[in-house]
Amino acid sequence: MLVIVAPGQGAQTPGFLTPWLEDPTFASRFSWLSTVAGLDLAHYGTEADAETIRETQIAQPLLVATGLIAALELFPHPGDAFDQVGAVAGHSVGELAAAAGARAISAEQAMVLVRERGKAMAEAAAATPTGMTAVLGGDREEVLASLAKHGLTAANDNGPGQIVAAGTMEQLAALAADPPTKARLTPLSVAGAFHTEHMAPAVGHLAKLAVSVSVHDPRIPLISNKDGRVIHSGPDVLRRIVGQIASPVRWDLCMEAMTDLGVTGIIEMPPAGVLTGIAKRNLKGVETFALKTPDQLDDARAFCQKHGEGSIIDTTPTWRLVVSPSKGTFHIDGAAADAPRLDVGAAIGDVASSRDRVSVTADHGGEVVEWLVEDGDLVSPGQPLLRLHPEGVS
Repeated sequence: MLVIVAPGQGAQTPGFLTPWLEDPTFASRFSWLSTVAGLDLAHYGTEADAETIRETQIAQPLLVATGLIAALELFPHPGDAFDQVGAVAGHSVGELAAAAGARAISAEQAMVLVRERGKAMAEAAAATPTGMTAVLGGDREEVLASLAKHGLTAANDNGPGQIVAAGTMEQLAALAADPPTKARLTPLSVAGAFHTEHMAPAVGHLAKLAVSVSVHDPRIPLISNKDGRVIHSGPDVLRRIVGQIASPVRWDLCMEAMTDLGVTGIIEMPPAGVLTGIAKRNLKGVETFALKTPDQLDDARAFCQKHGEGSIIDTTPTWRLVVSPSKGTFHIDGAAADAPRLDVGAAIGDVASSRDRVSVTADHGGEVVEWLVEDGDLVSPGQPLLRLHPEGVS
């Protein structure tokens, strides 16, 4: 199975976009998304220095636009992606690129949201001096306990030995003076404590805008930063993207979901390298491809064909599928088991694993056509559980 991932803020480097803009098609598409964002992203991706592109309101639109247009370069006929890509995921702001790639939102909607996201996060960061520090190595439980002791948040959990602490500068200074045993601390060059309570004002701003965003259910399973669950509800994708601004990025759980899905290959959109590097350390046996420059596109397409199996979600438009959010044992809800139809939001059961128990609901409702699993069956992330026929559709 092939998974496409999009990197988050910090992956950008000066001039990384230069070779991509040599292609007229890429340049034209990029110019369009730059216009939507209201920024000269071509300038920032080719001529601006590291300090300039570090700014939140610039870095975030730059990354999302690059990922989206590079995906179109990789799959000139977008329909080909649905035959090869088994799942998508994005780290932090990369989740907007993933959502647009999965067709939950449009590219233009993604650019408006990321433009406003970046500005709102920059404003929230300016309110209080905050920052982030990478905590590398050390015992996981001891690291988390140390962060809690100093009032810090594990804003990014990227797997064993790779946790990013976030909070006020005073809290980070206290951590530096009293670090966890065998852990190395590296202050990060960021504008503030992203994915923490300090970003709450940005959540409110984006939530107001999101009310007017039309969404669709993803055509490719989308792995959520929030908890590593596979999401197949368009409204849920949007809610999670908005809330993610002030909640930790659980990339460790995203990788766990990839393992549960049976991933064999991961390809990272440009500016690539960070997420494939994490995957190499944590997903042994999984092949990776960091797409950095356009001269790699032919090799990248061959990589996709080698690992591609296509989405496990049925895309027939008149049918609605309810899918499993995670790996575990499915327990059917007694009331749903014999119901001829289900209301919007009706419970159909839950999926129990060693980690938690997740309720599953029928987000759209409709006539029950076919149960695709039985009570007590083991299920994998994104596996179809129930097929519904929407009311009013013939």
